[in-house]
Order: sequence, then structure tokens, then C-alpha cells
Amino acid sequence: MLDKTNDVSIAAENWLAQFEAALAGSDDRARGLLFRPDSHWRDVLALSWNIQTFNGADTIAKELNLHAPRASARGFVVDPERAAPRWTTRAGTNAIEAIFKFETAQGRGHGIVRLIPDGNDGGKLKAWTLLTALEELKGFEEQIGTARPRGQAYSRDFRGPNWLDQREASAAYEDRDPVVLVVGGGQAGLAIAARLKQLRIDTLIVDREARVGDNWRKRYHALTLHNQVQVNHLPYMPFPPNWPTYIPKDKLANWFEAYVDAMELNFWTGTEFQNGSYDEAKGRWTVTLRRADGSAREMHPRHIVMATGVSGIPSLPDIPSLKSFTGTILHSSRYDDGENWNGKRVLIIGTGNSGHDIAQDLHSSGADVTLVQRSSTLITNIEPSAQLAYAAYNEGTLEDNDLIATSMPLALAKRSHVLITEQSKRLDQDLLDGLERVGFKLDFGDEGTGWQFKYLTRGGGYYFNVGCSDLVASGAIKLRQFADIECFVAGGARLKTGETVAADLIVLATGYKRQEYLVSKLFGDSIAARVGPIWGFGDGQELRNMYTRTPQPGLWFIAGSLAQCRINSRYLALQVKAIEEGLLPRDVGPRAFD
Repeated sequence: MLDKTNDVSIAAENWLAQFEAALAGSDDRARGLLFRPDSHWRDVLALSWNIQTFNGADTIAKELNLHAPRASARGFVVDPERAAPRWTTRAGTNAIEAIFKFETAQGRGHGIVRLIPDGNDGGKLKAWTLLTALEELKGFEEQIGTARPRGQAYSRDFRGPNWLDQREASAAYEDRDPVVLVVGGGQAGLAIAARLKQLRIDTLIVDREARVGDNWRKRYHALTLHNQVQVNHLPYMPFPPNWPTYIPKDKLANWFEAYVDAMELNFWTGTEFQNGSYDEAKGRWTVTLRRADGSAREMHPRHIVMATGVSGIPSLPDIPSLKSFTGTILHSSRYDDGENWNGKRVLIIGTGNSGHDIAQDLHSSGADVTLVQRSSTLITNIEPSAQLAYAAYNEGTLEDNDLIATSMPLALAKRSHVLITEQSKRLDQDLLDGLERVGFKLDFGDEGTGWQFKYLTRGGGYYFNVGCSDLVASGAIKLRQFADIECFVAGGARLKTGETVAADLIVLATGYKRQEYLVSKLFGDSIAARVGPIWGFGDGQELRNMYTRTPQPGLWFIAGSLAQCRINSRYLALQVKAIEEGLLPRDVGPRAFD
């Protein structure tokens, strides 16, 4: 087993050498002895060609025996160009953390190992967590840095088409279909298209909005991002260092527009994806696109990436009496600016981020605002509490921090967020007490896992307080419980007490339908049933059908924050490239690569 040493670098190097020797051998027991009984191995395409987590030393040893011979993984060494091995605390546990590099028969990758002394085995250092993540395919490396294109095709032929001519021809698709069609031009669509571009896969983004960035630009007037700038970069083009900590929506929208131009992404605005059907024999889709001029275009991509967000279709609650209301009813997605409602009375149904932000915007514009709470809501101050989850991004490189984020298995991520949530509650105690005094119903997520797991399981149910909660606690914005409403009437909401809460406007901040609804609408019930649930965690301890192959060949999903899309677009793009180069089958079985 490992030699005892006080040098963390030597300890990490020793473990990696033992690990590589164990992979080359055939002794499961030797592999198992390298891991603690409570250990976790998260493999992101590198050895298993899946994104999955294995728990426990015996299970890890068995799975390594299954996957390692095929992958021919070797060259496990501490990467001198990344953060040096160090003692650090993750999920409340102190461990040696080391970033290493390695290669397989088909690619190159990076990983992280965390080592903890095993008190039941003489204090020997054993792996608590292990990440192995594929980063590039041999022979299909990204065209960046010294591998960048030289531009000779247009810079040396003075009579041929110049760069602009080539860009316009590429984006027109007059003589071909794209290999990949990306539906949705927000951060998810841009991230995956940029990754595919670097892997030389012909990709077209379509979006129904008239201008790149409109998915942010058209949101309510006061919106800014709720997490900080250092977390939110897109691939290849980090935000300038003078950008504000919290990015305004219009600034982000304009950056998206510049990003499309700078990254040379093919993007059709004003284009609606209407439907698609899959030809199993030909391994391609037939899709219909409706252009801005009303014309239709049929295309036959081999892959479709749905980048329409965690959910894109407004969810309108079934409230039969709502039709009795004679004022204006808006879903939060259609809300723009509170100035139009100065002096008016407004009911906002829903107490997530959108409901609170809209309430604060309306209040600041002189409206009389009442928030209506349907269910308990997690509240956390935007600073410092909501940013605790991103503390690692305040130091070190973006590449290292993204790898650290990728390395955390579900069980430990939950443990981390329970600790963060407890810390947040202590920091926010005065605010939370004030909210409870006015009858606001609080919760802190499933098993106390906090706001991020609310997002990852249901896409909402929390609010980052930028002032609205203080207004609610003080009574400046009134609070009612939906359960206390008997029905809606012409002039507002009648309570069970007989009182009527008057309103000129009702805003439904009631969220969005799940992605399964959109899949059924665009592709039919049979494909929706074949794909199954999207988002939320499944039995495999990963987000269901996100960033990886689905049971429907050629159909992919990517969604989430800018950080999630930046990180996971790499792995989705590598899978598409591997399929196109014949390294992977198109169909996905229960264990397709064993």
C-alpha cells in the first residue's frame, strides 16, 4: 500500500502509480484496497463512455475491472500545470486533493483524486473520491491555441471568396443540411454550438426570437443575474475583467450577440422549430423550420440538441374562477416594466425568484403589491449566503474550478449543500425570523439541501433576496396565502373570510412546464415516452437525460446556468463527435459499452 509521507505531492503521485499498476493487473482485490469503503468514483466518458457514479470500494473495483481493459487507461500523473496537490475540505471532510492527467486508447483526460487516511488500515491513504473525465479525442483535438486555423483559404487567394463570403455561405445552408441542429439560442445553445464548432461538426442554431440574446433581452426590465460574474463565463471567451459582479440582462444579451459573431456560429433568428420525426434506418431526422418570412424549410440533421432551457413553456395553473377577473392577467414571462402600473393594485401568484423580483419592481414603480404564496419557499440573501455555493470560484483558475465542480458525486454534493444551507440560515436568521412573523412559509429544500438542489430537481422554489424579502417582512409588500383565497372575482381575489383583495393586474409567477411536455409537442408522444423524464436525478445519481445520450438516438438535451452549460457542453460535444467518427454506436442500451 502507499508509503506514509508528509509530502502531499508524493502521496498523490504514489497513489496514482499504485492505481495505474492495479488497472494493468487482474486483481480486483488490489484495486479495491486503494479505495475507502465509503468511496465514490465518478466517470465522465473516460473509461465507461457514460456519465455515471459508482459507490463503495467493492463496486468500484468491479467496475474498473469491466471498463479499464477496454479503455487502456494509462499515464496517470499529477498535472504540473494545474493546482498543486493540497489539503482541502470538501463536504466537511479534510482530504488531500490532487488534479491529474491521463490518457486512454481514444482520448486524453483530467481527473481529481481525494485521499483520506484509513483508520482501519493503519492510517494508509486511500481514495475517498475519484473523478476521471474525458477532455479530448485523439486525432480530433479542438482547433485552439497553436492548433488554430491559419486562415490561408481566404487570406492568400485574393480572387477567391473572403472571410465574410465564406461565413455568409456557411450560414445560409443553401446546398446542405447541418449535422447538428441546436434548438434554442440561449447560453445552452451557444455553449454546445461553440464546442461542436471547435470539433469541426457542422452546426446550426435556430431560435424563434428576432435577435440573438432576446431570450434575456426581453425579460423584465430590472433583471440581473443572481450569481456572480466569475462563475458565468461561456466557453473560450471569458467576460472582460471590468464587468460588474452581477450582469444586467441587456449586457448579457449583447454579449451573446457578440459571441455568435466572434465564435463564427451559424445562427438563424426568427426561426421556429415546428416538428421532427426520426428515420431509424437512415439515422437522421426530418424537421420542419418556419422562417421569419413565413417560408418553411425541411432539414435532415443527424442530431438535434434541445437547448430550450430547463423548461420553456409557461405553466398556467388551472384556476377555474380566474376567468371571472376583468383586469389584466400576465404570466411572468410576459411581464416587462412596472412603470406601466404606477398607482395600480397588483396580485402576484408565486414566490420564487420571478415573483419576488416582479413584486419589487412593481413596488418601486409605485404599485400596491400583494404577493400570494402557493407553497413554502426557500429564501436566502444574495450576499453572502447565495454565493457560498460558488466560493471555490473566487480563487484558482476557471478550468480547475470547473473540474472540481464536476468531481463531486451526488451524495457528497448533497452533504456540501446541507452544510452551506445551515451556514446560510445562521447568516440570514434576522430576515428569516421577520418573514415568519408575517406568515411567510419557509423551507430549506429536500433534507435541508438548499436552493441549488431545488433548482436541480424542480427548476425553482427559491428566491435570492435582493430586497424584496425585506419589503415583505416590513409589510411594504403585502403577503397572502393562496390557500386563503376562495375564488377570483371581477375585481380581484375573494378570501374565505369574505374580504376581497382588489387588483388591476394579476401576474402568474407560476413557473414553466417540464421539458417532457415540449418533447411530446414537437416530436410526438412515442418519442417523449421513449426519452422519459428530463432533469432531476435518476437512479444513476445523474441528471436524467441531460448532457448525455438519451434512449432516442440523435436527441440530446442541455440546460442550466451558464456554468453548467459551459462545463457540460464539452462532454455532450465529445459524445456527438465520437458517434460521428464511428467510435460509439448511435443506440444506447442498458450497458451499451461494456
